Amino acid sequence: MTYFSGKVAVVTGAASGIGRALAVELARRGARLAICDIDVAGLAETESLVRAVGAEVRAEVLDVSQRERVVAYADTVAEQLGAVHLVFNNAGIAFTGTVEQMSFKDIDRVMDVDFWGVVNGTKAFLPHLVASGDGHVINVSSVFGLFSVPSQSAYNAAKFAVRGFTEALRQEMINGNRPVKVTCVHPGGIRTNIARNGGEVEGVDHEHVASSFDRLARTSPAKAADIILAGVEKDKARVLVGPDAWVLDAFVRLTGSGYQRVVRAVSRRSGL
Repeated sequence: MTYFSGKVAVVTGAASGIGRALAVELARRGARLAICDIDVAGLAETESLVRAVGAEVRAEVLDVSQRERVVAYADTVAEQLGAVHLVFNNAGIAFTGTVEQMSFKDIDRVMDVDFWGVVNGTKAFLPHLVASGDGHVINVSSVFGLFSVPSQSAYNAAKFAVRGFTEALRQEMINGNRPVKVTCVHPGGIRTNIARNGGEVEGVDHEHVASSFDRLARTSPAKAADIILAGVEKDKARVLVGPDAWVLDAFVRLTGSGYQRVVRAVSRRSGL
């Protein structure tokens, strides 16, 4: 028996990367899964991997930015599986471009998925988590929710917003004596396809951006899932994923706004 045995866990963005690794590892630890993503083929592959472990799983194609659909999905999961204990709001997209270069539509799309998708998942599932008597919300921010970098303003804004929303929610649940724990996750460089699958404005060298990300991505999705689940089990308020996340968090704490001078210099040399 493990902490997750028999619990119903929902994972958004489960078609690849951290989401897939979380789904598979939760299955190995005895959880019952509800997984979703907009990537039909990737979601089907994750579903097969989870079934191969022998876990119960329900997969559904879902865009987390579509609020009414997320609310309906939450009700359906609770009805079909009898309860909801854990919700991993993990779905996210990337986008590269300066504030001047980006259109309002570009910014809206990042915020709709990376921030409002988290809000939608949290709000839709929260009544079911409370009803379970043993709920836990896990919202995935980023190291970019700890510090900002040029050309990632929309992503930074969304991930900072996830952090603020999640930290406030944790305090509300404690102050209200609600049976729901809350954790905010800040992954560093994880070896996923988010950089290659992300959008960019015209004129940005997409392959250069992706290659630069690959050089920094040191942590595997499987390792990230292990770290996240260990933090969830210990009811940590914040989970830093990867050695780079720890170093960057400490650097920002020590330097305050001074970190921006270093990041500016590095981004110029990297051509980002």
